[in-house]
Amino acid sequence: MAGINKKVGSAIRKTRQKKGWSQEKLALETGLHRAYIGQIERGEKNIGLVNLEKIAKALRAKLKDLLDF
Repeated sequence: MAGINKKVGSAIRKTRQKKGWSQEKLALETGLHRAYIGQIERGEKNIGLVNLEKIAKALRAKLKDLLDF
């Protein structure tokens, strides 16, 4: 299970970095805590679909792009 968490987290991090956003900026845009964003990006948290959708919308990314690995 940790493998998929790391892959999704990495996709989120790459998308965030392409936008030039910090974890703090993404947290602000999603209403999620910055520490939680960091845990997701490191694959330490099993992200729920609702939060994945919040992140995708904030990044203006398609869900499938965050899951395409």
